Amino acid sequence: MSIFAAAVSRTKSGWTASELDLSGLADIDEVVDALRDAEPDADLALLFVESDDEYLAILRLDEGEDLRVFASDSAFAEESRIGSVLLGEVETPALGLDDLAARDDEDEERPAAEPDADPIGDPELLGDLGVSAQRLLALCGMEGMLPSDVTAEICQKIGCGDEMEELREA
Repeated sequence: MSIFAAAVSRTKSGWTASELDLSGLADIDEVVDALRDAEPDADLALLFVESDDEYLAILRLDEGEDLRVFASDSAFAEESRIGSVLLGEVETPALGLDDLAARDDEDEERPAAEPDADPIGDPELLGDLGVSAQRLLALCGMEGMLPSDVTAEICQKIGCGDEMEELREA
């Protein structure tokens, strides 16, 4: 499997982005340590993990603690060692688009979700950054959207789009 993992961290001086190598990491604690080490002074750190233009996992650490995880499809954990490391402890299915529509009065675009996708984890992990759970699920379920497209749109929305673009071009 082809994996791209990018740590995006926010400090007092702004956003930074760096690529992380997850291949030698054995468990989620080692992944969290690598994310912390990417920018030790970060008040917020996000890890975007894209796999084979098919799966996206997002990890969030606030102040180096309180790990929150979301993945576009639970199959990532079954089909990849990295996926199982990242998602092995996540048991909570993400709310479906229908559940969110009932809770959310926003009039956002609601594309049909990928019928086979089974998002898991916390879809609200980016809500305070301007990406609602409904929007995150919609992006992940939008036909034709690759994980890199979803990452790019999220990063643009939260203010670190230029840093992510520079990282991809490096």
